[in-house]
Amino acid sequence: MPIALFTPTDLIAALGLAALLLLLTALPAAFWGLMAGDRSQRLSTALVAGANLFLAALLLRRWMDTGHFPVSNLYESLCFLSWCASFTQLVLMRTSPHAWVPALTTPLAMGTLAFASFALPPSLQAANSLVPALRSSWLVMHVSVIMASYGALLVGSALAVGVLLANRDQTVAIRGSSIGSGGFRAPTMAMGENLTLCSETFSQAERLDNLSYRTITVGFLLLSIGIISGAVWANEAWGSWWSWDPKETWALICWLVYAAYLHTRLNRGWHGRRSALLAACGFVVVVICYIGVNLLGVGLHSYGWFLGS
Repeated sequence: MPIALFTPTDLIAALGLAALLLLLTALPAAFWGLMAGDRSQRLSTALVAGANLFLAALLLRRWMDTGHFPVSNLYESLCFLSWCASFTQLVLMRTSPHAWVPALTTPLAMGTLAFASFALPPSLQAANSLVPALRSSWLVMHVSVIMASYGALLVGSALAVGVLLANRDQTVAIRGSSIGSGGFRAPTMAMGENLTLCSETFSQAERLDNLSYRTITVGFLLLSIGIISGAVWANEAWGSWWSWDPKETWALICWLVYAAYLHTRLNRGWHGRRSALLAACGFVVVVICYIGVNLLGVGLHSYGWFLGS
């Protein structure tokens, strides 16, 4: 009987390694793009696009092997999160290219994939059959939307960190529009002068501020949909809309933090570094919401306590 030399598990590992190598190669190109300009930005974007395709192939192969959407364990969800982060980066570079975007977001996708590939024990990387409660069409709807929201929120918060780093000696005066179509700078006028309008070039920090705001807005909307769909699924599976499970509690905290971020921007006039600090806090909350539940190893949403596996 012939022995298979290349198993499905080997193929998935090879796809993950290929994606990781491309992201690792894209990282210095992304940082070099801060100084070298468009050529390095195009190179890093092409490498991230290649990594995104390898991650998509990995997830598709996993789906074919298991017969269910590949988010049933921590390894699969981390790979999906890395795909979401790299896809969000590609969308931003397509719509609003900025040298800081790959420098801030490539480490996020690379770190997530590296953690999934090398930090998790084999027991949490192996494909498993779904428990009865997860065998539902809600799995694709709820989990995919939640993971996409995490990807957008983490990328948006990473861009907010860039607001704190770029043009630190300059006041950030831009305010993103509520529909995410651009921004404006409040006109200034000395006493006795006529008001004149003129075009003005925004600084790097101001452009990042607007990009961060728009990305977080999309992530917040996805998170809201994900929480609502999760409540409906929970009622269908367990007969309760909300059970104060640790993951549910932290998802609510995450929603409140970003709701406060959007409220202060739209109604309190916050922008620039104050909003960036709040978004950076949101980054920490998302990490606790996503990874912290698994560190505790408790609750209905836990993928397992990997430190004890």
